[in-house]
Amino acid sequence: MIMKKLTLYIILLFGSLTFYGQVGINNINPQEELHISGANSNIRIEGLSSTNNVDNLGVTSSTRVYADANGDLILGAPSEKLAILIDFENYLEDVENPTSLINQTGNAFGYDPAGVPVDLVAAQFTLTKNAIVEVNYSISWSVYDASASPTKRLDDLRARVIQTGLYFRLVTDPLDPLSGAAVVNDLDGVPINGGPWCIDVNAAGTSCLETGGLLAINGQFYNNANSRNGAYQNFLNTASDYVKLGPGTYIALFAGQMAVGSTIGAGAAKLYLGSGKDDLQIIAHYYE
Repeated sequence: MIMKKLTLYIILLFGSLTFYGQVGINNINPQEELHISGANSNIRIEGLSSTNNVDNLGVTSSTRVYADANGDLILGAPSEKLAILIDFENYLEDVENPTSLINQTGNAFGYDPAGVPVDLVAAQFTLTKNAIVEVNYSISWSVYDASASPTKRLDDLRARVIQTGLYFRLVTDPLDPLSGAAVVNDLDGVPINGGPWCIDVNAAGTSCLETGGLLAINGQFYNNANSRNGAYQNFLNTASDYVKLGPGTYIALFAGQMAVGSTIGAGAAKLYLGSGKDDLQIIAHYYE
């Protein structure tokens, strides 16, 4: 009986103690409170699995883990934190007509709007609250010799600069989304990318008809030759950018410019935006 009581006292004594130190798993010299060693080591929390937690995106994607105010690990609900709003593999109509034509600007004053979304309804997106909006695009373009009859692709090795950018319009009429005002400032009232930018110039390229906030501005030189049909290859401008926007319905549109040394004679050229495949992705990173 005495031995049984002694054993019980020992169990109670050690059962009430709190041990302080570092714990190692597969490690005899832990460097943190919990140190797990091994190239293939991992941690499994069954409460965060796709079976037990509706916020787990499952095997087709990854799910972000956050620490709450108490330090508990939780899954962020994707519908509240992150949303893919636009994901088009061919955003603009594949045409070479006045809707996609960029006027030459000579010394590169201002941009011209060009390209019409294939589906104006699907191209509209709505932000339900403040968000950091991520844009990724790859837009096609083609350049022609406007002085030739009939016109042909440029292959004279003379340098031109083709620049593109993306801007948003705030949709007030879903049936006519292109009529809304261009967004100039971000959520904080700061002009986007140091703007406002001229997104529409007159035909002479001397005055601005409309300003807006240009995102993901990118450009490249074009001085192609006809060697092995090089002048007839597809060309793309690719860019990414971020902007803070408030709640509302928007539509993304493109603008571009072609800077040339001369707009007359052999220097005359035509630039069409969106004449091939144009990828666009818009992602909302929501925050409180």
